[in-house]
Amino acid sequence: MPKRSMKQDDPLEDFTRRDITLDGVTKAVYVAGTGPAVIVMTEMPGISPHVARFARWVRDAGFTVYMPSLFGRDGAVPGAEEGAAIFQRACVSAEFRALSSNQSSPVTKWLRSLARLAHGECGGPGVGAIGMCFTGNFALTMMLEPSMLAPVLSQPSLPLNDPAGIEIAPDEVRRVRERLEREDLTVMAYRFEGDKFCMAQRFAAYTEALGDRFIGRVLPDSAANADLAPFFARHVTTPHSVVTAHLIDEAGQPTIAARDEILAFFKHRLATPRGGRGS
Repeated sequence: MPKRSMKQDDPLEDFTRRDITLDGVTKAVYVAGTGPAVIVMTEMPGISPHVARFARWVRDAGFTVYMPSLFGRDGAVPGAEEGAAIFQRACVSAEFRALSSNQSSPVTKWLRSLARLAHGECGGPGVGAIGMCFTGNFALTMMLEPSMLAPVLSQPSLPLNDPAGIEIAPDEVRRVRERLEREDLTVMAYRFEGDKFCMAQRFAAYTEALGDRFIGRVLPDSAANADLAPFFARHVTTPHSVVTAHLIDEAGQPTIAARDEILAFFKHRLATPRGGRGS
């Protein structure tokens, strides 16, 4: 994949923009690639050049990427003031449960329908998904959709007001755990050690809820990129975005190892028949 500047807006010209209506709701979805489907859910404050770069890595690994536009300006470098305004709007949006523990955001119903559509279009054993930051937990709730096989939670940050909370209803997390056990599946998750938005208490809560089906990776703060866009420089004051803004795109870096593990996880789950445990 050719190198692109992370400091200029990304035109997303190598994606096909589709307006997809599911459950009576229409959202723009950027689609690229061939092979089994992987849904890439953007972090706050939108589909930045860093998020698009990660989606291209997934595409180039042999998957069809579905990248829904959930908030923000698509392709934009996140500015400090604009990004803060987008964050504030999302916090009060009816689609999200930014401040509520033990509840799933309503948008996850639409995302489950997107997974079902993507599986029908792409085939294969099932679908993968990664959520980041504000969307970090969504891939777990999407496990209520039978086609979802490979969930990745990158720095899951909701609920914002409860470090030990998880953004999923108790009956839903019970059903997800039962499915993980029944189908011998796992959930991958990533965070930086000093992340103030996704703290150790949250990973502990996931472990309590999911047992050894939850595989959490914690990266040292020293592994984080320090050359940040204005939104992150002003508002995200600890290492946070494992595979996007805080990733260091150099061989041997822990963030690159995390990216490669995620891609391998997708390949393992989506390129082979169901069954057989792995991380």
